Amino acid sequence: MLVLVFDPFHGAAGDMIVGALLDCGADRKSVVRAMQSVIAEPVISEVTRAGIRAVKVDTQAAPAHRTFADVMKRLDDSSSEIPPEALAMAKRVFKRINDAEKLVHGSHVHFHEVGADDAIADVIGACTAFFSLGVKAAAVMPITLSRGSAAGSHGIFPIPAPATVAILSQSGLIARQGKEEDELCTPTGAALLAEFSTITAPDIRTYNIQVVGYGAGTRDPKDIPNVIRAMIIETTEDDGPMQPDMVDILETNIDDVSGEVIANAITRFIETGARDASAIPIIMKKGRPGFLIRVICAHDKSSGLAELMARELGSLGIRCIPAVHRFIAERTIEQVDVEIAGKRRTMPVKIGWIEGEIYSLKAEFDPARSWASETGIPLREVLHAVEKAGWKSLKKAGGGQGDR
Repeated sequence: MLVLVFDPFHGAAGDMIVGALLDCGADRKSVVRAMQSVIAEPVISEVTRAGIRAVKVDTQAAPAHRTFADVMKRLDDSSSEIPPEALAMAKRVFKRINDAEKLVHGSHVHFHEVGADDAIADVIGACTAFFSLGVKAAAVMPITLSRGSAAGSHGIFPIPAPATVAILSQSGLIARQGKEEDELCTPTGAALLAEFSTITAPDIRTYNIQVVGYGAGTRDPKDIPNVIRAMIIETTEDDGPMQPDMVDILETNIDDVSGEVIANAITRFIETGARDASAIPIIMKKGRPGFLIRVICAHDKSSGLAELMARELGSLGIRCIPAVHRFIAERTIEQVDVEIAGKRRTMPVKIGWIEGEIYSLKAEFDPARSWASETGIPLREVLHAVEKAGWKSLKKAGGGQGDR
C-alpha cells in the first residue's frame, strides 16, 4: 500500500507543502493549472535550505481580506480547473480554518492572511497535488511549533497563532515544542496536514521508501533547514489485493423531504468528508414511500456528519453502525487528453487497480458534465469519449490490463 508521510520537523506552511508534493512527483501541469485559476502562474524553483535541495513555490499574490463565503465562491468560480475531489478537499480545509477562527474570535467575520489569494492557491495546489500522487493513505509525523509573538491583522499575537492551535486541537495530530521564535506552522499548513491525515504514524511498522521530496519556506536560517519533508512509502505488510479499511455507516429513514433537498444534502455530506452518500427508495410502515439515507464515513467524522444529517433532513434520529470492515481497491486519478468535435481538453479519469492491473476506468462526472454543457454535446457521448481516450492513453503507456 502506498502511503504519503509528512515530516514537518521545521513546521509547515501551504507553499512548503505544495513544494514537497511537487518534489515527490505530483502532476505539475495540473497543479499549476489549478493554482492559476486564482493567481498568475506561480514561480516554481529549486533552492537550498541549510544544504538541503528543495522546491519553492511563490504565488506572488497580493494580500486580501475575505469572508468564508467569499472564499467558497472563489473556489466555486475556479471549479472548472480543479479536479472535483481536490475541490471538495479544499473546501473542507477552509472549513477547518473557519471553525478555528470562530473558536478564537467568537463571532468571526473575515479571514485575513488565510483568505488571501496566495493561501487559496496554496490550498488548491496542495489538494490537487495530493490526489495526483495516487497514494492510499497519509500520515503526519509530529509537527514542530515555535514560540514568541508576531504581528498580524489583529495586532500582536502569540506563536503558534491561535488559529493554528485551534486547528491542531481538533485534529488529533501530535505537536512538539521547537526553539525558534519565528512562526513555523501556519493555520493553512495545519489545516492541510489535518485534512490529509488518515492514519497515525505508529500504524506504519515496516516499509520501503519510494520517493522523498522537500518543500522550502521563504526564510533561510543557517543552522536549521526551513523545509518540510514528504515521503511516499510502500508498506510491506501483506494485506492482499484488496486493502482493508474501517468506516462508520450512518442511516436514517425519511418520507417528507423533497428530491431537491435530498440531492443538496448528499452534496453537503460529501463536501463535509463523507466517503459516500446515497438515497435508497423504501416502503415504510403503513405502506408509505420514503428513502433510506446512508452515509459512509471515517469514524472521526461520524459525529459531525450525523448532526449535519439531522439538520439538513430534519430527522430526529440517526443510526450509527460503527467500525464496519470493508475492502477497497487501490485507485488513482489520471489526466488524459481528449478531442471532441475539434476541441481538445485534459480530463480526469478514475482508475481502479488490483495487484498492479487495471480493472476499472471511469470518467470523472462533474468535469465531463461541464464540458458537455459548454459544447452542447450529449453527456453520454462526452463520457464515452473521455473513457475511450483514457484506455488508449494507458495502452500507449503500457498500462492497459498489464502491470502498473
